[in-house]
Amino acid sequence: MTLTLILTRHAKSDWDDPRLSDHDRPLNERGRASAPVIGAWLAERGWMPGQAMVSTATRAVETWEGMADPVGRPEVTFHPRLYHAAPDTMLIHLRKASAPVVLMIGHNPGIAAFAAGLLRQPPRHPRFAAYPTCATLVARFEAESWDDVGFGRGSAADFTVPRELMG
Repeated sequence: MTLTLILTRHAKSDWDDPRLSDHDRPLNERGRASAPVIGAWLAERGWMPGQAMVSTATRAVETWEGMADPVGRPEVTFHPRLYHAAPDTMLIHLRKASAPVVLMIGHNPGIAAFAAGLLRQPPRHPRFAAYPTCATLVARFEAESWDDVGFGRGSAADFTVPRELMG
């Protein structure tokens, strides 16, 4: 059986209001434009999640809201521990997934390290190591359940960043 993880860093956030906590920062205009573009890219390529796991940070939730319609609004759960999560924490949450295709939205630096750690080989893309805002990896795993997924076991099926799609 093949399991698919779609791993998206939240879209570009707004830093204009210094009174907001980091957790409460919303998306900026570019971020609000990027999220639906990434959702449409996933849908066009047939990467349709059956489940979404999203950090509770405002910018992650708003990224999900921008992506949700294009990817068919699958079941979504919001996880406080995905906020600035380390790769090990992200893996613990992923192993609780039940759908064969899962979308996870999180934050750097953890999401970049998680993406790199899951793969046997990184995709040949100049922006993969930086994992900029709204970067999205599609990783595939030959596994019977998410419990069988671990570091160094995945293969990169697709990767993009919004700038490539928006011009």
